[in-house]
Amino acid sequence: MIIGIPKEILEREGRVAALPENVAAYVKMGFQVLVETGAGIGAYHSDEEYRAAGATLVPDVQDLFARSDVILKVKQPHFNKKVGKHEADMIGEGKTLITFIHPATPSNHDMVRTLRDRKITALTMDSIPRTSRAQSMDCLTAMSTITGYKATLLAACHLPVFIPLMGTAQGVLKPAKMLCVGIGVVGLQGLATGKRLGAELTAVDIRADARMGAQSLGAKVAGFDVPPEIALGEGGYASALPEEWLEKERALLAPLLADADIVLLSALVPGETAPVLITEKMVDGMKAGAVIMDISIDQGGNCALTRAGEEYLHNGVLVSGLANIPGSVPKHSAWMYAQAVQEYVKNLFKQGPGKMDLEDDIVSHSLVTHAGKIVHQGTLKAMKLA
Repeated sequence: MIIGIPKEILEREGRVAALPENVAAYVKMGFQVLVETGAGIGAYHSDEEYRAAGATLVPDVQDLFARSDVILKVKQPHFNKKVGKHEADMIGEGKTLITFIHPATPSNHDMVRTLRDRKITALTMDSIPRTSRAQSMDCLTAMSTITGYKATLLAACHLPVFIPLMGTAQGVLKPAKMLCVGIGVVGLQGLATGKRLGAELTAVDIRADARMGAQSLGAKVAGFDVPPEIALGEGGYASALPEEWLEKERALLAPLLADADIVLLSALVPGETAPVLITEKMVDGMKAGAVIMDISIDQGGNCALTRAGEEYLHNGVLVSGLANIPGSVPKHSAWMYAQAVQEYVKNLFKQGPGKMDLEDDIVSHSLVTHAGKIVHQGTLKAMKLA
């Protein structure tokens, strides 16, 4: 059975789905491994390292896709301008794809339909359940750690003021105010980074445990009490709120936004489109020079004005929808991602190459398409097919 590792084609993406050490592990498991020439350059690994680990280097990406039984990627399939074909169309019919698919995001629905129509078994790494057994495969958490850290640094670079309290001969400059909405791994790491930089921190989350985590980092927690049966989903993740509760959350957020210099948005519901918490009117009420980092853009975004992959000014407020922030820290993020994928592959093929265990609970949670059908519940809901 052949594993194929193509070079990622998304702009500013330095990651790769397997490092040389992972290739060696796959070979030891009994797989043959094909790696596209130059696939690891962005993560600072040469073709020679891959060859020494047991991989066969393939210069033609179409050849790699055609020969591979399992494609391992980092990001969802995109149109490859170099060869004039979409990656979803290059995967062999009936073969297997393992990557971040973000299948519930509306912009990915056509691609998911292509995977379905080509009878591809597609598995998404953003739907790994939060269980102790799945912890080593949870690359969403790993990537979120990097995203929260780097997004805060990017916001600091855009900000027209200092972040920390600063005493000068001319007087004291007050610290910048940072608001985090959604206190999962991204939010916690963002708060921790903001604290190191000297920001004044405020946090909002619908989950009591998440608010406690924010408080432990010194953040002021804005009250928003939602009954646990509404707020909590499977595994302790946030649940999708009914519209009347979303309106209450927006009302709470509006004055906080007006006072914020940095806004980090990372409110997500696993496997579903992100809730829109920030309206255009709310952004209009923010001060000029403020920065919105909408980390949830891979699942549609928390701000109604966010444009995927773009950064632009709206009435003096910078709205950032950068979609692959972990890709800008490729050395660490590629290692973390590749390790998680290796554990996932080991679990999927626990009976050996060619014998997928689709009944495994981790696998079934992350299965998007199989045998010509879309089976991912969040995607079916987003497509209104549930």
